[in-house]
Amino acid sequence: MCGIVGGIGLDNWDESKILSFVAHRGPDSIGFYKDSHVFLGHTRLSIQDISENGNQPMFSDDGRYVIIFNGEIYNHLELREHLKNEYHFKSTGDTETVLYAFIKYGPDCLNKLNGIFALAIYDIQEKKIFIARDQLGVKPLYLYKDENKFLFSSELKTFLAFNINKSLEPKALNNYLSFLWSPGELVPFSHVKKLLPGCFLQFKVDDFANIKPIVYHQIKFNGIYSKLSEKLLIEQLDQYLTKAVQRQMLSDVPVGFFLSGGLDSSLIVAIAKKLYPEKKFPCFTIDIGDWSGGSENFANDLFYAKKVAELLDVELNIVKADTNILNHFDEMIWHLDEPQADAAPLNVLKIAKLAREKGIKVLLGGAGGDDIFSGYRRHQAVSLEKYFQFIPTGVGRFIKNTINFLPNTSTFVRRLRKIASNLDKSTLQRMSGYFNWLPIEKVHSLFSNEWQEKLKNYNPNLYLEHLSNDIPGDKSLLNQILYWEIKSFLVDHNLNYTDKMAMAVGVEARVPFLDTELVEFSLTIPPALKMKNGEAKYILKKVAERYLPKEIIYRPKTGFGAPVRKWITSDMDEMIKERLSINNINRRGIFNPDKVWDLIEANKIGEVDASYSIWAILAIDSWITQFVEKKY
Repeated sequence: MCGIVGGIGLDNWDESKILSFVAHRGPDSIGFYKDSHVFLGHTRLSIQDISENGNQPMFSDDGRYVIIFNGEIYNHLELREHLKNEYHFKSTGDTETVLYAFIKYGPDCLNKLNGIFALAIYDIQEKKIFIARDQLGVKPLYLYKDENKFLFSSELKTFLAFNINKSLEPKALNNYLSFLWSPGELVPFSHVKKLLPGCFLQFKVDDFANIKPIVYHQIKFNGIYSKLSEKLLIEQLDQYLTKAVQRQMLSDVPVGFFLSGGLDSSLIVAIAKKLYPEKKFPCFTIDIGDWSGGSENFANDLFYAKKVAELLDVELNIVKADTNILNHFDEMIWHLDEPQADAAPLNVLKIAKLAREKGIKVLLGGAGGDDIFSGYRRHQAVSLEKYFQFIPTGVGRFIKNTINFLPNTSTFVRRLRKIASNLDKSTLQRMSGYFNWLPIEKVHSLFSNEWQEKLKNYNPNLYLEHLSNDIPGDKSLLNQILYWEIKSFLVDHNLNYTDKMAMAVGVEARVPFLDTELVEFSLTIPPALKMKNGEAKYILKKVAERYLPKEIIYRPKTGFGAPVRKWITSDMDEMIKERLSINNINRRGIFNPDKVWDLIEANKIGEVDASYSIWAILAIDSWITQFVEKKY
C-alpha cells in the first residue's frame, strides 16, 4: 500500500514537493523516475518484502519497463508460479509479480489479479504508459488533463503541486449536496476525473488528448442464480469467506482488525481465529460514549465488541471517540480529498492512529458486507415495492404530504419521510430517492442564480437509475440496488474514506468481503437468500451462526458515526455563522445565502432534517478554502 503519482507534458519537476503530498501514504521510502516525457513518483508503505528489493519505481530485468504500484495482490504467489521460469525475480513482493504479469499478458493480466490496486507501467522503449484501477475500486486513482499535461495520482491533493486549472464542476457540487458524496467520475475540479473501477488507460505519452478508459471488468448481475439448496450455498459461502480472509492476511508485517461488534467485522475476526486459533490478534474498536442515544440513529457498540473479543480471545484496543469537531473538521476534508459529508471518517482515522502507534500497518475490516449481501435499510424498503407499485400517483402524493406534517423529531419519522418521499414516482425513482438527503428541487434552490443556470435540468439520480441499463438480464430490484451500491456508494463513499483516513497515518485497510472470487460467487446467490422475510443479509447471518452467538448476529443495525445533528445545531454554530456568513457566500457566488440560511434556521427548529446537508455545505466551503484558494 503506497502513494503513486505521475505526469506527462511538464518541463520542470519538483520531486520533493510532488511527493510531499502523498508522503503520508508511504512513510518507509520514496522514489521517482523521470525522463524527457514522463515523471513517475512513489511513496512506499512496505507490507510485502520489506527489504530494499521492494522499493519503487521498480524496473524489469531488461530495463525496458518501470512500474509504480499501490495495493496488494493476494494471489501473487500463485501467479508467480506461472512466471518464474520466464523471468528473473529479485524480490518476493507482489509489485514485481504484477510487472512481469503485464509484460507477459498485457492488459489481460488485470483479470488475473485478486487484490486491490492502482498502478502505472511505463514502456520506456515504446513511450507508452498503462494505468489501471482494481475491479471494485478499493484503491483510489484520480486523473487530471488539460491541453498541455496529463497527471494521475492516488490522491487528488497531489495535483496542487502543479499549475493546474482549478475551475469547479457544478454537477459534482450538486452531487455532494444530494448524496453527501459524488458518484462516478465527477469531483469538484472540472479537469479532474476518477478512473472508474475495473478500467484502464493505455496510450502513447505524446498522444493523451483523446484518451478514454477501457473497461476490463464487469460485475455480472445477469439474473442467473444457483440452483443449489440453501444448505449447500451456506457451506459454499463459508468456504469463499474463509479463503478470502486467509488470502488477505498475507503480509510480512503485523496484521490487526477493525472490530466494531457488528456482524461483518466480528465475522471476519472469527474466521481469522478459526484459521489461526493460537493467535491473539490485535483488534480495534471505537467507544462513542455519550454520543449514543437521542435522535442520531446509532448506539454504542462497545458492549458487543467486548463480548466478541472475549469470545474469540483477541486483544481489544478501545479508542475514545471524543473528537473536537471544530479542531478536526478541516483536517478530515483535507485527507478525504473530496467534500464528503460524513463524520464516520474521523473514527477510522482515530483507530488507524492507535494501530500505527502499536506497530500495526495492516487492518482488516468488514466494509462491503452490507453492499454485497444487502445490509442497508433502503434494501428493506425496496422489498416493499410489491405494495408501493399499486398505489395510485395521487394517493401516493397525499400520503407523502400528510407524513411531511409530522414533527421531525425522531428516527422513526425521518425513516417514514424517506420512504414516503417518492411514493408518487416510478419504482426506479423511488429506489434512487432513498440515496437523497434533500429533494432534488431543494438542492437546486440552494445554488445562486448563475449556478442554477449551469445546473439546468441536471438530475443527479439519473446516474444511479441508468446503472440498471448495465444489467438488463437481472430483474430483481434488490440486485439492481445492490449493483447501484457497488458502483457508487461503496466505492465513492465508504471505500474512499476508509482508504484515505487509514492511509493518512500509514495504515493499509483491507476488505475481505470484496475478494473478487467471493464477490463473483455472491452474484449467483438468489436474491431471496440475501433478503428473506425482511431479514437483511440472511445467508451471511446463517454462515455467521457457525461462529458467533445470535445476540451479535441478529441485533438491530447501528450506525458508525458521530452526533452530526447535535454538532450542527449547537457545537458548530459559530463555525456556521462565520464560514457561511452572507458575505462569504456572496464572495464565492456558488450558493444563495438566503436559501442556505432558511435551511439552517428550519433545521435548527426541527422543521426539516438537514444537518447532514448543512455539513455538506460546510465541507464544500472547507474544500474550496484548502484546495482552491490556498497557495502551495
